[in-house]
Amino acid sequence: MDFVDPISHFAANGKEEKIQFGDYSVTAPTPKQQRKEQLRKPEWLKHKKLPGGERFVKLRKKLKELNLATVCEEAKCPNLGECWGGDEKSETPATATIMLLGDTCTRACRFCAVKTSRTPPPPDPKEPQKVAEAVSEWGIGYVVFTTVDRDDIEDQGAGHIAETVRTLKTLSQGKIKVEALVGDFNGKMEDVEKVATSGLDVFAHNVETVQALQNVVRDRRAGWWQSLSVLKHAKDSGAPITKTSIMLGLGETREDVVDALRVLRAHKVDVVTLGQYMRPTKRHMPVAEYVTPEAFKAYQEVAEEMGFLYVASGPMVRSSYRAGEFFMENHLKQLEKEKAQKKVVQAMSGMREMRQ
Repeated sequence: MDFVDPISHFAANGKEEKIQFGDYSVTAPTPKQQRKEQLRKPEWLKHKKLPGGERFVKLRKKLKELNLATVCEEAKCPNLGECWGGDEKSETPATATIMLLGDTCTRACRFCAVKTSRTPPPPDPKEPQKVAEAVSEWGIGYVVFTTVDRDDIEDQGAGHIAETVRTLKTLSQGKIKVEALVGDFNGKMEDVEKVATSGLDVFAHNVETVQALQNVVRDRRAGWWQSLSVLKHAKDSGAPITKTSIMLGLGETREDVVDALRVLRAHKVDVVTLGQYMRPTKRHMPVAEYVTPEAFKAYQEVAEEMGFLYVASGPMVRSSYRAGEFFMENHLKQLEKEKAQKKVVQAMSGMREMRQ
């Protein structure tokens, strides 16, 4: 595939040099330093909301009853309490990201806490119907389906994902917006297209880190250019919105991040999220540094200047962060409204022509 040259599409305009990064980061203490010197994570990384409350308990119980896995629990997301608990005062709904194709991945990325195996259990053939029925009853307007990588399946689970999306769209009469956060399908574009044309509203695939750190952070079967190909092909196949995510604090430079954003935008990525990498266990790769909120804000300004539709950037932001979901839901509704208005205008114009 021919790759887009980012320089010809986004010439440097000096914007990023004008952005004030302030204090960029603090060095992450090693486990030994944490014990001996009692060093702690920065204040800005403390959990805003601990798991608990009526909504949290209700959603967790429902998920267990249906035997549904969530990336929130499997990947030990720091926002679990905030997302599952919602906001009782403002009636903000609780949200969860449903994991399809089981809870065991065939790949072993060094940052990820999800279980791994070369031969995970086969997917539940009833899952698309079961998940769609459950989600359609929750009374939510936006849902994220994510998946483990399934290199052991012929189409890497693309048909399973597409069926889940179509079933939910049918049961909800198209009222629920669907984001699918998927793998790279081993670069098989026919499988990418299956999902991109399933009726979803957002096609998401994470590049995870900058180009220079791909081999260090991700499984050897994943790669920078392969992920870019997936995102671009999804957009070219008709996905309304494409989305990706980058973790910071892994040893990347500022130039690495800005260059990555340029290339992503040049490959038609609409939405990008940037968040702090948090080491899930001692078995995973260590954190190199904790990037400050001011630096995340600076990256957001850089990305917005490049023309991304939406940018979520902050230490606690994750690819399925709920604030992004609410924006996406509203944006998609606006797009539908504009399409409906355009049809009305076209119909009226046609009637005038007939009269003449």
